[in-house]
Amino acid sequence: MKKELKVGILAIVAIGLLIFGYNFLKGNNIFNSSRVFYAIYDNVEGLSPSAPVSINGYQVGTVTDIQFIKSGQLLVTMNINTDFNFSKASEAQIYGGGLIGGKSMQIELDNMSTEAAKSGDTLQSSVEEGLIELVNEKLTPLKDKISNAVVEVDTLLSSFNYVFDVDTRNNLRYSIKNLNETLTSLNLSAKKIEGVLNSNTDNINSTIENFRSTSDNLSKMSDTLSKIEFNRIVQNADETLLNLKEISNKLKNGDGSLGKLMNDDQMYINIENATKELEELLSDVKLNPKRYVHFSIFGKNNVKYKKLED
Repeated sequence: MKKELKVGILAIVAIGLLIFGYNFLKGNNIFNSSRVFYAIYDNVEGLSPSAPVSINGYQVGTVTDIQFIKSGQLLVTMNINTDFNFSKASEAQIYGGGLIGGKSMQIELDNMSTEAAKSGDTLQSSVEEGLIELVNEKLTPLKDKISNAVVEVDTLLSSFNYVFDVDTRNNLRYSIKNLNETLTSLNLSAKKIEGVLNSNTDNINSTIENFRSTSDNLSKMSDTLSKIEFNRIVQNADETLLNLKEISNKLKNGDGSLGKLMNDDQMYINIENATKELEELLSDVKLNPKRYVHFSIFGKNNVKYKKLED
């Protein structure tokens, strides 16, 4: 009888541990008081039961159940194990997920609302883009650009193949060959010139030095000639200016015939009258030459001078 009692007690304890372990693995602790909240999603993005539920990064519960409802949407049940109160307008958001980790649940607090959430309430739901979604979003434009670039490169290669046909490639090879030969010839010529320069370095240096000395001497000679000629020209210019000044002073003071002519009006009038009388004399000589020049053996009476009317 004692053995059967022990067996019965062990069976009850084993069943109790099994129930406790099952609920514990699902995130339920039957010994702790907890609150239950719900959220409805069109797509849970891979969220699974026992996923952690956090507030501000601190885990406050777990996802206990996910099941379909009549509308085809998914009802997510969350078990919150903390007494922290938050508003009913807070949002149950699915976030995270990547190459290794799975989706998690977090409560986005809404401090604007004063109505506290109670156990059994259905919270607003949202889904945050995960790593894969963000990568896809960022890589999609890059993928399009790469595709366009590949198409352009393919077009360029096609055009390149069209332009560089067999004849063009052969001509290009021939040109490159000729260029190589030309460069080789230039290299040989350069070596010869270098050899000539090396063998005549002393002569070249001597020639350059002589040219430098000659240039310096010519420069000095040019400077000397320039100074001599310039001094002589300046001296002649000074003498000329002094002479012109003396002449100007004499003309201004009335010295000399030209000065008197310029300053004495009576002399100018006398010269003008004398010129006029000389002109009349020459005219009379032309008209009456016998009056002034005559030959006679027996002589001749003088003719009385008659003044010309015109």
